[in-house]
Amino acid sequence: MSDIEIRDDRAAGRLEAVGDGEVVGHIEYFVLESPARALVPVHTIVETAHEGKGIAGSLARELYAVSEREGIPVAPLCPYVVKWAERHPDVAPTVDPELLEAAKDWLRAHPGRF
Repeated sequence: MSDIEIRDDRAAGRLEAVGDGEVVGHIEYFVLESPARALVPVHTIVETAHEGKGIAGSLARELYAVSEREGIPVAPLCPYVVKWAERHPDVAPTVDPELLEAAKDWLRAHPGRF
């Protein structure tokens, strides 16, 4: 497999890892608008044939890089991203609990979204 390219498909709410022309993994997310703007990852998925290659970690790292570039926090609901952030506090700042609760409320209010 060639190098993995990570692209942000904001309209679809997906950060995608692409290798050899196919999507081999992605993070599904939404953009919370209130009480403050935040990126909210909900699921991280890597195709079985591509597991163990660091793709999920690369996706999480890029999500936090997007967050930094845009100046908005990440409020992770995805269990993988939560664990990744705990292991990488240098690039994944702790989120405000109020923002995390707002993200959970949004997700409960949109049950068919994910």
